[in-house]
Amino acid sequence: MYDPKIGRAGPQIQVHFWDKEVVLKDMNTHHLFQPFNIHLLKSNECPLKTHKHSYFELVYIVEGKGIHNINGNDFKYHPGSLYLLTPMIVHHFHVEELTSFVFICFNNIYLQAITARDEKHSHDNWMQKLDYIFQSKQDQGDIIRNERDKPLAAAIIAAIVAEYEQEQNMQKELVEQLINTLITIVARNITIKCDAKTGGDNIALKIINYVHLNIYDHEKLKAENIADHFNISTNYISEYFKKQTGENLQQFIINYKLSLAETRLRHSNMRLNEIAFELGFTDESHLTKTFKKYKGESPALFRKNIKANNPAAEPEVL
Repeated sequence: MYDPKIGRAGPQIQVHFWDKEVVLKDMNTHHLFQPFNIHLLKSNECPLKTHKHSYFELVYIVEGKGIHNINGNDFKYHPGSLYLLTPMIVHHFHVEELTSFVFICFNNIYLQAITARDEKHSHDNWMQKLDYIFQSKQDQGDIIRNERDKPLAAAIIAAIVAEYEQEQNMQKELVEQLINTLITIVARNITIKCDAKTGGDNIALKIINYVHLNIYDHEKLKAENIADHFNISTNYISEYFKKQTGENLQQFIINYKLSLAETRLRHSNMRLNEIAFELGFTDESHLTKTFKKYKGESPALFRKNIKANNPAAEPEVL
């Protein structure tokens, strides 16, 4: 039996965290002041009005039916539906049948905490793994596309819920590992969405995945090396890629790099020279010039505007 961890109290929302409770104002934008948070809710009405948040949220439907509105798009949900909501996405639920929700919220502090405790984890590697998540357009409904992953995701969610409710020894550490596995499954399924971009062309999809996986290796992204990897003429590969996707190969690589730069500017404290080095730009000046050319403003101004438009709310600690 689900024990709801969210209690409405006038204009406030009470959220249960691992070690303390924080009360957030019922506002349009919600903020997470802990590395991660899990809460369960069983309801026959919308748990929250239309809102957005500054963190990432995985929402799993254990049972029930209804509509999940994401950025103005309606998607029918049912048992087994899993949604990934990236920062600043606007959404709400319309419950048609008594629904059990599992909400898993996390932010970059969560990833940094993992790195600090385990030398085998690299925050940079986690960021690179999650680039699929950051860059995907998450207003397209249920995230699980691979049928074989659905029972796996259900089992992981069930294990998370069981640990959450039983409060056994080493609970937090085990739940973190389960969440990490779930995030990996999400990243894998997001790559499947690339198939729509390529019109189902298998080689074009493989080229996109190749670029994603090697975006930090400048040598492997050279046209001649990509062409050699896929046994396609260097003179033809860009034309072939554009024919399948509607976009020039080198333009695709530049756009993807700039999207990753946006991610770093939004979700990290990396300096511009660090972002430039990671993404293969000659230096900070090269990054700034390219970013301004395609985005219409410098990366420094972009970051300044993001911070100005999304100030963090101050919580009241009970």
